[in-house]
Amino acid sequence: MSFLEYNVKFTPTGWRKILYLNWPLIVLLIAVAGVGFLMLTSVAGGRISRWAEPQMERFALGFVLMLIVAMVPIWFWRNVSALAFGLSVLLLLFVEFFGAVGMGAQRWIDLGFMRLQPSELTKITLVMVLAAYYDWLDVTKKSHPLYVLIPLLVIALPVALTLRQPDLGTALLLLIGGGAVMFLAGVHWAYFAGVIALGVGAVFAVFTSRGTGWQLLQDYQYRRIDTFLNPSNDPLGAGYHITQSQIALGSGGWTGRGFMEGTQSRLNFLPEKHTDFIFTTLAEEFGFVGASSLLVLYLLILVFCIVIALSTRDRFAALLVMGIAVAFFLYFAVNMAMVMGLAPVVGVPLPLVSYGGSAMLVLMIAFGLVQSAHIHRPR
Repeated sequence: MSFLEYNVKFTPTGWRKILYLNWPLIVLLIAVAGVGFLMLTSVAGGRISRWAEPQMERFALGFVLMLIVAMVPIWFWRNVSALAFGLSVLLLLFVEFFGAVGMGAQRWIDLGFMRLQPSELTKITLVMVLAAYYDWLDVTKKSHPLYVLIPLLVIALPVALTLRQPDLGTALLLLIGGGAVMFLAGVHWAYFAGVIALGVGAVFAVFTSRGTGWQLLQDYQYRRIDTFLNPSNDPLGAGYHITQSQIALGSGGWTGRGFMEGTQSRLNFLPEKHTDFIFTTLAEEFGFVGASSLLVLYLLILVFCIVIALSTRDRFAALLVMGIAVAFFLYFAVNMAMVMGLAPVVGVPLPLVSYGGSAMLVLMIAFGLVQSAHIHRPR
């Protein structure tokens, strides 16, 4: 019996696939999104129509897209992974010349009803194409220099385009996410040791180049690094965001001030309270208990993704699901570290909670891929 025949015999077909969805994972996604709706209502002073209602509409659209993606066999997504990645790179090139500008960065394509951020889509298509590459590649060649160079070039292309926007945070997430897939595929550890050494050298070069003619980062990015190292140096300027965030986090205590009772967000001391810094509003209003509860929900989502990856015999599906799990982890880990002052402020949204269309829709599509891997795994 061939592998294809095995799949056909034991994989559900038609509408029966709905029964094979990983429903606990769906419940967790709805729960996290519900936290987001609640907090967006709070930061808007109780007005659902300002941020929460549009976010609900996007989640509903994303939920439908997730189901559509889930119903499509996983082999189809393997076959179109290169096309999907190529499309996302073309969108990044489009942004380079015709993208909408906001807050000093050129990162979006204005669709009228929403702004699409192609770099968010690239986080998933990069994982797809790398998973397909290592599914195609003979396992004996995975650490051969030539076959390591190919995925490095694939990763470098969107990273370079994203840096030009400029968007250092997303570029780093693309780099780490792509590297994680290579590591999970079994590439020899020596390559990663070399990359880490290069990274240390790059950090040294970044600091050395400051104020010179070959300065590697934008001035605002250096200010973010300064703020991360010592936010108290300029509490009313560059350090304002993180200072107010830490005040909000600390004032929440164990159980918080209560729903819509957070002074930092209600009195507009907290910047970007509905996007990047929404976690601090949650911590202020619901305290350590509320913040920890959201973290537990995130960790449970990761556990279900890992279980799905380990339960399939399809190499592409396993690498894809684990790559998506890593990307999802980076989303919330970097955001939480950022608002707590443990990482520089790099503009990474809190997944399914922060207000925004691109990140929400892309994440739901990604979880549709996870569901597809779950439904169509060989049984």
